[in-house]
Amino acid sequence: MIGIILIALGTAGLLLKGFSYESKETVAKIGSLEASAEISKDVSIPQPLSIIVLVAGVGFLLVGLKK
Repeated sequence: MIGIILIALGTAGLLLKGFSYESKETVAKIGSLEASAEISKDVSIPQPLSIIVLVAGVGFLLVGLKK
């Protein structure tokens, strides 16, 4: 089961190469007044990490099949 999950995560990392999300952050605070803004952040997934996760998933799957 872990092997299949790792294979899926590794494949998704190779295909997507990253994702972005939005967060609400306080930009300024003066007394009881607050100014906030929606900020978009990008997260890139390193390709070597995706390959390592994919290979580890295949390894777990092969070890599981041998038992």
